[in-house]
Amino acid sequence: MSPTTHNRVGVLHGANLDQLGRRDPHHYGSFTLSELEVAVRRFARELDLEVIFFQTNHEGEFIEYLHRLPEMADAAVINAGAWTHYSWAIRDALEFAQLPAVEVHISDVESREEWRRHSVFDGLVLAKISGKKLDGYREALELIAKELGVGE
Repeated sequence: MSPTTHNRVGVLHGANLDQLGRRDPHHYGSFTLSELEVAVRRFARELDLEVIFFQTNHEGEFIEYLHRLPEMADAAVINAGAWTHYSWAIRDALEFAQLPAVEVHISDVESREEWRRHSVFDGLVLAKISGKKLDGYREALELIAKELGVGE
């Protein structure tokens, strides 16, 4: 990888995602956050991407991390959990970051409660992927790699 290659991706997880493995397996599967990160790191390596991970249950920390993200990453994969549906402050922080981003949901938010179908990131992200569990992260990284021109 040349030093000028832009291949760094921040993978950000929001509220309650540290509870994977304990949450309803019908919606979220049985894997833990740690197991998810191992799989995502493997997917990233296959695509010549470098990933860094962040998870918090505190909205302000999530926002502050997004403020710093352009110093550490060239793109983002965002699973903000419930904040996806109402946190305009997180949307603003993602917009300020000016990084290509893909929104990911482990569960199929389109077939769940009505409030889960709305995303404050609509129109700001490259794509919204939901209901594909771990494979959704692979798909998000493939979109990011294409957007960054990695592997071309």
